[in-house]
Amino acid sequence: MPSWFKRYVLPGLVFQSIIIAGGYGTGRELIEFFLEYGVVGGLLGMIPATILVSITCMVGFEFARAYASYDYRSYFKHLLGRGWFTYEIGYLTAVMLVLAVIGSAAGTFLEETFELPGSVGAVALLVAIGVLVFKGTATIERFFAGWSFLLYGAYLVLFVWSMARFGDQISAGIADGEALTGWFSSGVRYAALLVALVPAMLFATRHIGHRREALWAGALAGPISMIPALLFFLALAGQYPGVLDRPVPANHMLEVLGSRPFQIVFQLILFGTLIETGAGLIHAFNERIDGVYRARGSSMPSRWRPLIALFLLATGYAMSRIGLVDLIGMGYNAMSFVFMGVVVVPLLTVGVYKLRGRATAERDRPTAAGAP
Repeated sequence: MPSWFKRYVLPGLVFQSIIIAGGYGTGRELIEFFLEYGVVGGLLGMIPATILVSITCMVGFEFARAYASYDYRSYFKHLLGRGWFTYEIGYLTAVMLVLAVIGSAAGTFLEETFELPGSVGAVALLVAIGVLVFKGTATIERFFAGWSFLLYGAYLVLFVWSMARFGDQISAGIADGEALTGWFSSGVRYAALLVALVPAMLFATRHIGHRREALWAGALAGPISMIPALLFFLALAGQYPGVLDRPVPANHMLEVLGSRPFQIVFQLILFGTLIETGAGLIHAFNERIDGVYRARGSSMPSRWRPLIALFLLATGYAMSRIGLVDLIGMGYNAMSFVFMGVVVVPLLTVGVYKLRGRATAERDRPTAAGAP
């Protein structure tokens, strides 16, 4: 990958890859946080969500660069001091929740598309994530970047096709102007849920060398991560309000389009996003453990990586029996409030304060040393 791509675009693509499966891959998340407030209400809610993601990523990426903190343990030690462990508690809870969501989604995808037992999907997901995690950072970055382009293509085709088939319904939903109370706060909570995973993709910010690069990469991360969500949302709007009760709206959309080949291709690409999200979350936890080893002058044994992946995935799969709708409806809403207090507010207050102080100290250092 070109150097400019690694510095400006790759962080946003890796972030989008980590949040996709738990953020809007099934479509259920877009229902809960946006379409429940009407078509126009959902579109309006995406504005604060995108802005907050960009602003938090700008500060978050620069904080990682300034403190050379590329695993979440060292990152939050600099940000929260002795309170760093509060993020780890929330993060591991979120990992279990998101892995449960993608485990449930993987089983549902294969059951509804290929009529295979849900356990087959879970096992296939487990093996693929384990292999990717074992390969390490460089392989994960390449896979995330390449798969993101496939994902953009799939969502673009879905959007164009939906507009051609259901454009009148989509236009009618927008013209209706329905925007139920709560769209703004819901968009903010959704953003908090997404940016909670910024510390999980810090390994992709190692290529950033200057503040300007961090700020541009962070600003781009918002649109990069939310444009596919917007395309998917507009496609779902053509099925409003009937789609509100669908556990996996993505499957419903593919069924109403009526193309078996596209359904298979789209589901395979979505299955890849489940692998991306699972691998990214587990890799971040492995990097946190490896950071402890590095601090002691050694390195984490490679065999631990797939073993940790196996344990986390097995736990997530056990939780997936709760059901996709309940996991997203109750679990995601609760975690969004937690991460608003643990990630968003500290970064935009303490983080900005520390970055300003650090910048001032660096600017004054030559003068203090007697330089002209």
